[in-house]
Parts: sequence; structure tokens; C-alpha cells
Amino acid sequence: MGKTLTLNSPPSPDGEAPPRRSLVLYQFTALLLTFLSYAAFHASRKPPSIVKSVLSAHPPFDGPSGPHRLGELDLAFLSVYSISMFFSGQMADRTDLRKFLSLGMLLSGASTAAFGLGYWFDIRHLSFYFLIQVFSGVVQSVGWPCVVAIVGNWFGKSSSKGAIMGIWNSHTSAGNIIGSVLASSVLEFGWGWSFLSPALLIIIMGFFVWILLVVHPSDVGFDTPATEIEMDDEENIAGAENLNTNIANGDGEEATLLGIDGVKAEFDSGSGSDSDSDSALAQTEAIGFLDAWRLPGVAPFACCLFFSKLVAYTFLYWLPFYIRHNGVSGQQLSHKAAGILSTIFDIGGVFGGISAGLISDRLSGRAITSILFLFLSIPSLIIYRAYGDISMKHNIGLMFLSGYFVNGPYSLITTAVAADLGTQESIKGNARALATVTAIIDGTGSVGAALGPLLTGYISTRGWNSVFLMLILSISFAILFLINIAKGEIISKMDEAR
Repeated sequence: MGKTLTLNSPPSPDGEAPPRRSLVLYQFTALLLTFLSYAAFHASRKPPSIVKSVLSAHPPFDGPSGPHRLGELDLAFLSVYSISMFFSGQMADRTDLRKFLSLGMLLSGASTAAFGLGYWFDIRHLSFYFLIQVFSGVVQSVGWPCVVAIVGNWFGKSSSKGAIMGIWNSHTSAGNIIGSVLASSVLEFGWGWSFLSPALLIIIMGFFVWILLVVHPSDVGFDTPATEIEMDDEENIAGAENLNTNIANGDGEEATLLGIDGVKAEFDSGSGSDSDSDSALAQTEAIGFLDAWRLPGVAPFACCLFFSKLVAYTFLYWLPFYIRHNGVSGQQLSHKAAGILSTIFDIGGVFGGISAGLISDRLSGRAITSILFLFLSIPSLIIYRAYGDISMKHNIGLMFLSGYFVNGPYSLITTAVAADLGTQESIKGNARALATVTAIIDGTGSVGAALGPLLTGYISTRGWNSVFLMLILSISFAILFLINIAKGEIISKMDEAR
């Protein structure tokens, strides 16, 4: 077995690392800004679901084909979003994350506001709304790879990553709640205002991110995580030890000015000859798209998220419409009341995401936790469909339970799982792979997210029981993709217990 040697990063220019308290402050700031920025992204996506019932009386979404066209509009956004996600992940690994994220937020705000112009200018052409949604899909795809990569930079391989990510990923539900409340509260003044208010929110947040966000600890003088290199012969061990000595001592101007990249070049030119050492030191290079797909666990979790996100986004885009048309206690709710009531699902999702993160940390099993939540979401959906309209108390309680179990695995896979897979040992902890892996997982999930609302637009015309059957089948497929990984986690736990 080869010897593991730690290659340390160069010290800060003044020779002293910043105090621990400052590090915690920067970590908290990065966590807060990325939380608020992605909450703003989700808030700006919420208006279409809030105004669906109103749009169904507005050309070109009126008439018997109205639900079909609304579903196709969701498809336009989500399909482009899912495709663009793969490219955004690659760009995020190769560009300034702060500028890239800020630009995505500003353009997302512009596209959301542009959709609302259809109200004030009485635009009745489907192509206008279609093109706006296509553009929105492109610019909205910037957000997720960026925020996950930034959080990964600051928290690395923390032992409590699941809990941290579970709490942090409540930005999805928080954004849905904020977007629902903003869009619903101004809907009575005209549906255009439901788009303008979330648009202003994300634009303002975009400027805050541009001014305040620090992308990486090294940008403010903190040491970057050490690099672990597997060495199989004494010559390479000696060569790497010399590199550590040069870095630690600041061997002349060369070590100070060139830092780790310069030392890598020196190592390549003759200090070490083993190709494995070269590849380990080249960890800052971005990983290829196909190489990221081949990483262990990426494909199964991506396929699981395809079906899990299909279910979550069906609720995201159609729940207010469902509540409005099915009523509660035999009474039909107003557009505003239905929109605000739908936030209960997202509140349940907040607690579900946090719980999934905590449980997965406790069990050290991401797949086991995901399967547990997915399995329990099936009876929760059946009960909500059967008894949710009996009374307001039944509706709130069962909707909360459904959101808890549906959003739990969705939250876990898109955050802690993606971060784990993007920094796993098979790529030597290459942080530059994180945005690409995250984009692959969430991009694949977004394909399912595009399919769910589209199918709902067609299937709902035949009855909502058929829609819930589709959701239950989707959850069942999601479970199947994780069975082998869960088996591996169980076997690993049993081996550790021996």
C-alpha cells in the first residue's frame, strides 16, 4: 500500500492564518448569501403556478385546451432549464462564480418581469410567453451549480455536511413560500404584479451578491484544503516531501510568487516523475462531462432525482390550481387563499430537508435515508388525496406531511449527496468537479421536473386520481434506482460493526 502524503497550501501573504472567528464569519456570510440568492431564484419561479387559475381565463390560455397550454409553458421553461444546467455547470467550473451567479440573478429578474408585461400590454400570443420561458430557463440554470460549488468551497468534507446542507437547502422551500406570498398578495391588483414583485426581489439580491459574496476561502487569505497524494515509491515520496518543505518555508521568491501552481510546474519538470503524482497535483483542473457521469454513484442518484423532482415540481407548479379547483370542506377557495395555503407543502419540505440531512449524518447512509423518505411519501400522498378536502385541518396536516416526505430526499440528493459525489476519493477531492457533478445530478432531475407538470396538464383533464397515480409510480421508480447503493451502505455498516 502506498504512503499518503499531505501537500499543504501556501500560507497567507503575511505569514499568519486569519483567526478562526473570522473564518466562521465568512462561512456564515457565504451560507447566508447563497441561501438568500437561491431562495430568490425559487421565488421568481413561483408566479406561474400562483396565476394559473387566473391565466386560464386569459387568452391564449382559456378554453378547453388551456390546461394543456399551461403545461406546455412549464415544459418550455423546465426542459430548457434542464439542458442548460449541464452547460452552466461546466461554465461555473471555469469562470468567476460571483460574477456568473450575479449575472444569472439579474437576467432572471428581467425575464420574470418581462412575463408580467403580458398583463399590462394585453399580449395574447403564445409565442411571446413561450420565448420568455425559454430565456428564463437558460438564465435560471446558472444559480444551482454556482451556489453548491461556493458552499462546497467553504465547508469541504465536513462531518456534519448532511445537517448543514439540509438546513441550507431549505432555501428551496423558503423561496417557494416567499414567492407564493408575494405573488398571491398582489394578485388582486392584476396578475402582472405577481411577476413584478419577485422579479424586483431577485434583482436586488443579485446586487448584494455582486458586492458581498466571497467565493473561496483563499480569496480572503485562508489556507485552501490540503491535498492528499498516494505515493508508491520512495523517490516520489522524497520529491513530494521536498515540495512541502519549499511551500512551508517559502523557499525564496519562487515559492511565494508561484504558490501551489508554480510548485506543480516544478514538480512536473523533474522533482517527481510518476504520472500518478502529476494527476494528483493537477486537482485544480475541471473534470470532463462524461468523466463526471462515470463517477461512482452519480448516475443512480441522478436517475433517482429525475423521478423525485418530477413529483416535487408537479406540486410546485400545480398545487395552487389543485386546491382552487377541488376546494376544502366543500367550498372553493379564492386564488389568493389557494396560493397562500399551498405554502404549507413547502413548510413541510423545510422540515423534511433538515430531517433528511440529520438522519443521513446519523446513519452515514444517504441512499438509506432517501429510500426511507420516498417509501413513506407514498402513503402520505394517498391519504392526502383521499382525505385532504374533508376540512381545513385535514388539508393542512396532510399537505404538511406530504411536503415533509416528498421534499426530504429531493433536498438531500441535490445538496449533501451532490457535494459528496463531487468531492469523492476517486477524484482526489477535486473541488473543481463539484459544480459539474451538481449540474449533472440537478440537470437530470430537472428533466423529470419538466415532464411532471407537462403530464399533469394533460392527465388532470381526466381526473386527479390519475395524476396521483403517476406520482406514486414515479416515487416507486426513484426507489428502485437507489436499492443497490443502499445495499452497499448496509453491508458497509455491518462490516464496521464486526
